[in-house]
Amino acid sequence: MKQIHVLHTFANNDGVPYITWFMERAAREGNVRYSFLLLCAQKPKMLEEIRSFGFRGKWVPFNPARRKWGMITALPRMWWQMLRWRPDIVHGHLFDDTLPAMVSARMAGIRVRIITRQDSGFHLFYAPKWVFLDRLATKLATRVIAVSGDTKRLMVQHEKASPAKIGVVHHGIDPAPYLADHAAGAASLRRRLNLGDAYPVVGTVARLIAWKGHQHIIEAARLLVKDHPRMHFIFCGTGDQEEVLRQRVKEAGLDKHITFTGWVDRRSIPALYSMLDIYLHAADHEPFGFVLAEAMMSGTPVVTTRTGGVADVAEDGRSVIFAEERSGKALAEGVQRALDIGLSTIGQEGKNLALRSFTFDRMWNGYMEEYGNALAH
Repeated sequence: MKQIHVLHTFANNDGVPYITWFMERAAREGNVRYSFLLLCAQKPKMLEEIRSFGFRGKWVPFNPARRKWGMITALPRMWWQMLRWRPDIVHGHLFDDTLPAMVSARMAGIRVRIITRQDSGFHLFYAPKWVFLDRLATKLATRVIAVSGDTKRLMVQHEKASPAKIGVVHHGIDPAPYLADHAAGAASLRRRLNLGDAYPVVGTVARLIAWKGHQHIIEAARLLVKDHPRMHFIFCGTGDQEEVLRQRVKEAGLDKHITFTGWVDRRSIPALYSMLDIYLHAADHEPFGFVLAEAMMSGTPVVTTRTGGVADVAEDGRSVIFAEERSGKALAEGVQRALDIGLSTIGQEGKNLALRSFTFDRMWNGYMEEYGNALAH
C-alpha cells in the first residue's frame, strides 16, 4: 500500500494528545506520513515533538484576537507550504485553521480536503451570523468527519450540509489511565475534599460556563438531598459562572452538599472518576464529550443529557442513564433511577461499552478507512 501523506492543520493549540498518539502509531506502522501547519500566536513547542517523530511542521503566525485578519494573512503561507509539500490529503480540525486550510488546499489543487467537525454548535449557538463561514468551509471540503451523530445532525439541519458528505468517527482515548488501580488516589481525594461518610458522591468535570448546565445540577441536588441527606456533589472546573453558581448554592442552602474544587490537575482526573459514585453531566450540547467516555471507561456510572458520542451507542437504563430533558427534575430522576437499578451494574455495562466504542484504536481505524475511501474516489 502506498504511503499516504496527510497534512494536518491546527489553530491556537500547542499540544493535542490524540495527535501525539497518531504520530506514534504512524511512525511505528509507516503507512502514513504527517506534516503539520500550526496557527499560533507564539512559536509552538509542539514543533519539537513533531520533528522528534521525523515529521515536518511549520509555524504559521496567527493572532486569535484578530481572527479574520489572521486567517487572511495565514492563507498565502498555508498555500505556499501546500505547494511545496504536495500532500495527498489536507485535514483541518478547528474552525480558525479549517477555513483558511480548505481555501488554501483548493487553491493549491489538493484533491482530498477533509474537516473534522468538533465545534459544530459554537457559531450556531453563540455567533449565528458566522454560520455561513462554517457552510463555506464544508462546501470547500471534499469530506467531513463528524465526531458524533449530534454534530452531523446540526450540520445537516442548520448548515444545509449533504448527509452523504459526512461520516462519523468518534474520538478515542487511551484506556490505560482509566483501567489502572486508583484506590489510593481516590482515598486521598476524599480526605482532601473532607467527604467523610458522604454517599453517593456525584461529580462533574466541566468549565463553569452557562451551557454546561451546573444550574440544573444545583436544582437536582436540592431535590435529591431531601431523600439522600449524605449525598454530596463535586464541581470540578473554573469559569465565568463560578460566583453566580456559588450564590445559587448558598441561596438553596446546599453549602454542605456541594463542593467547588477549582481546577484539577489532569493527572488526577482518573483518580477523581474512581472516587465518584455517579458522574452527572448536564450540558445542552457536546460535540463528543470526552469526560463521558473517560468516566465510563473508569467504571463510573453516568447520568447525562442525551448528547455527544455516548448518545450514538448507549442504551438508556443499561450502560448509561439519559435525562430526557435538561432540567433539575429530570437529572434528579436520572440519579434516582441509577440508584434503583444499581450503580455497579450500570458502571460495568458503561465500561464495557466505552472499551468497545471509544478507544484510540477505533479512532485510528476510522480515520484510516476515511482516508482510504477518499483517495479511492
